[in-house]
Amino acid sequence: MIDGLGPYPAYRDSGVPWLGRMPEHWEVRRLRNVAEMRVSSIDKHTTDGEEPVRLCNYVDVYKNERITERLKFMRATASTAEIKRFRLERGDVLLTKDSESWTDIAIPSLVEHTAPDLVCGYHLALLRPYVGIMRGAYLLRATQSRGVAYQFHIEANGVTRYGLSHSAIKSIVLPVPSDDEQLAIARFLNHADRRIRRYIRIKQKLIALLEEQKQAIIQQAVTRGLDPNIPLKPSGISWLGEIPTHWSVILLGRCLASIEQGWSPVAASGEIEADQWAVLTLSAVKRGRFDPAAIKPIRRDAEVPSQFEVELGDLLLTRSNTRERVGDACVVDAVRQKTILCDLIYRLRLNQDRVVPDFLCLQLLSPFGRRQIEQDARGSSDTMPKIAQRHIRAWWSLVPPVPEQHEIVESVASRTAELDVVVKRANQEVALLREYRTRLFADVVTGQLDVRAAAAALPDEPDASDPLDDVTDIDDPADEDDATDNSEPATQ
Repeated sequence: MIDGLGPYPAYRDSGVPWLGRMPEHWEVRRLRNVAEMRVSSIDKHTTDGEEPVRLCNYVDVYKNERITERLKFMRATASTAEIKRFRLERGDVLLTKDSESWTDIAIPSLVEHTAPDLVCGYHLALLRPYVGIMRGAYLLRATQSRGVAYQFHIEANGVTRYGLSHSAIKSIVLPVPSDDEQLAIARFLNHADRRIRRYIRIKQKLIALLEEQKQAIIQQAVTRGLDPNIPLKPSGISWLGEIPTHWSVILLGRCLASIEQGWSPVAASGEIEADQWAVLTLSAVKRGRFDPAAIKPIRRDAEVPSQFEVELGDLLLTRSNTRERVGDACVVDAVRQKTILCDLIYRLRLNQDRVVPDFLCLQLLSPFGRRQIEQDARGSSDTMPKIAQRHIRAWWSLVPPVPEQHEIVESVASRTAELDVVVKRANQEVALLREYRTRLFADVVTGQLDVRAAAAALPDEPDASDPLDDVTDIDDPADEDDATDNSEPATQ
């Protein structure tokens, strides 16, 4: 994708095992020696006697590589001293300091917009580079590189919730080139990043179109059936229209034997042994597919409620997740023994003489089902929306005879199989592009590739980059989040 790059003329041993050799004129420094760190104490509350501010919060950093004027910031209040200390300046780099997943630790964002009332919010570390030593644009790319990010990850303390101490952040080791080289590296990686993002965006648009086509097939099948000439009747649901005359419209609660909410155990660290209990993560339920490998080990001394063990044929529905994935459903088609539900997933036990799991799953995934789910999901855009059991019981369900339900499931599977193959291939290409991006950043930031000449030859472009993912959650391994509420991580 990018040709003509080679190594520097001469190298020396860096003295850092993960870094290995580096250009002979580069330095190795700890973060404390290249930037000042400030950890914000400004929360989301409004307090009398304080001044109004706009908060750059955890979610703003987590979802945006750059803090720009286009973002909508939360309003709160802060003291005069807090505003002075935590007001954002161009060139600052913000890091996520706490999270429920170690992979979400130290996600960086470069501040490109400042204002008198714009301050750093809670759960973030503000890094202010020392003038003449470190450039914010380079620090962004350095903290994104694999070797530096790994240092943050191994320093994160916790089991189910993770956090970085002040000393851990300050002790991170960075390769430090000259000021001119920092600018060249930032310029080159910004250019490469834009190109990679464009390729990813093209693939994501293709995936989105294919998913829309798949949704249209499912919607037609679960609301009108397979026979286009069958007589229809009013459904009684104003926004739905007509359905086959021999279908029933009933409350979902009448199809359910029970709804079970999983358990919240204390997770263990390390690999899961064969005889050890494990708990599902939210990543196990994703767009109608079940991933039996999306699990965490449970501590061996825990008293595990085995009644929550996952079984073949279970219909699972996420109780809490992002707005796009709350109420996501799947049927368990393969499962590891000694795996239980987590407390963010419901198991729907059905009266199968009335409705079968695979058919109901399709209906929940269809626009007909998603409309009801999204209507009842409770929570703001900054929190994880949740669905209560009473909401599930009150959803409408369209119920054809059981044999017809089986026919619909088989037909949808057959008609969408080719689409699934194309989507899978496109997702694999996206994953390869992301891996290429990761490797390129690591090689450039550690000096394995000399980009000075290439950067000088680049055309002038705006410094700001667009979000990497225009389409949310396209099978990105980095998004295997166990669906934490990133707006309110735990303080360590």
